[in-house]
Amino acid sequence: MIYDEEFETLPREALEAIQLKRLQRVVEKVYATVPFYKKAFDEKGVKPDDIRSLEDLQKLPFTMKQDLRDNYPFAMFATPMQNVVRIHASSGTTGKPTVVGYTRRDIDTWSELMARTLAAAGTHKGDIVHNAYGYGLFTGGLGFHYGTERLGASVIPVSGGNTKRQVLLMKDFGPTVLTCTPSYALRLAEVADDEGVDFKSLKFKVGVFGAEPWSENMRWEIEKKLGLDAVDIFGLSEIIGPGVAVECVEAKQGLHIFEDHFIPEVIDPETGQVLPYGEPGELVFTTLTKEAFPLIRYRTRDLSTLYREPCKCGRTLVRMGRITGRSDDMLIIRGVNVFPSQIESVLMARKDVAPYYLLIVERKGRMDSLGVDVEINEDVFSGDVKDLQPKEREIEKDIKDMLGVSCKVRLKAPKTIQRSEGKAERVIDKRKL
Repeated sequence: MIYDEEFETLPREALEAIQLKRLQRVVEKVYATVPFYKKAFDEKGVKPDDIRSLEDLQKLPFTMKQDLRDNYPFAMFATPMQNVVRIHASSGTTGKPTVVGYTRRDIDTWSELMARTLAAAGTHKGDIVHNAYGYGLFTGGLGFHYGTERLGASVIPVSGGNTKRQVLLMKDFGPTVLTCTPSYALRLAEVADDEGVDFKSLKFKVGVFGAEPWSENMRWEIEKKLGLDAVDIFGLSEIIGPGVAVECVEAKQGLHIFEDHFIPEVIDPETGQVLPYGEPGELVFTTLTKEAFPLIRYRTRDLSTLYREPCKCGRTLVRMGRITGRSDDMLIIRGVNVFPSQIESVLMARKDVAPYYLLIVERKGRMDSLGVDVEINEDVFSGDVKDLQPKEREIEKDIKDMLGVSCKVRLKAPKTIQRSEGKAERVIDKRKL
């Protein structure tokens, strides 16, 4: 279903004309109202009047996450605080939280984008959405909540945690759409099984999963265990929250970016050079319609690829490939670059392990070592961990053959790796780098 036929199916020329007009307006605004941008533009020798085409975007400076922290909490806002009706923030686990503000119009824009997102994922008026994204400073829960209401569907604002109760509500309320992180979706299925509830007997037809990287193999695992279509979504708090891009349920071949609101670029993370369509690199976004907290060329650190080929769903929007990881999440093990999602893909291709794993990186002497703890599937577990050694060697060989890195695989008994009720923690790095 296409929620906004006018903007989602625009001819390219018309879409780019809208983008340029909106870009010129936002550049003028941040230069006039945000001291950080005035200084950054002046240092690069660029003025708002220099932006005469979309190609001129490359003249503008990048914005980094550290810039947001340096201007904590509200110095990046482009509107007075009396116009800000909502504040969200990241968790701040790696430093000061990044703070984002919304005007009334921003909330309206976000709600509209989330209605588009849910519609693309196969949600209709009359559906019941079980929203297990966290509510609070995290943007996920409230983003999906407002979008569901804008679409005209019903929302169950259950948030994260209390998983047994969630299973009971799913059984009693009959929701048809599940929204949560992919790792929590698998947790819900596991707890349902423990409670004697066949997840496939529930009424779910589609799940909209995001907030953490996940592989195509994990999609297949989720669809098999939950009996629904698993659709990928992309967003980040700094840009607006969820609602930046989404797969259409018809194709599930890349995520449509809502380009009337955001201009995407892909750059070489080392040089900052803009890369052509089809080449993988770091995603960069410029917001076109945000009032309180517009961002120019924000480096996300998320790694993906942009595609312009038409989609069978009828949308003319550029698509981005599945996030393969973050440039700052990349592990370098004895000179080999490895992303957690690559190891996940190898593990999920096997039928004898469960979708719960942990990567442990240590330094022994001058050498780095990678440990992979992963649960064995219950139906192949004899009860004796010693029997698993041949399988451990098999998986080590699979990872070595696919990724070129040696590791130590430790198969764990079922249900022994800690479960997540939000974003899954996949890596423990014990090196003192």
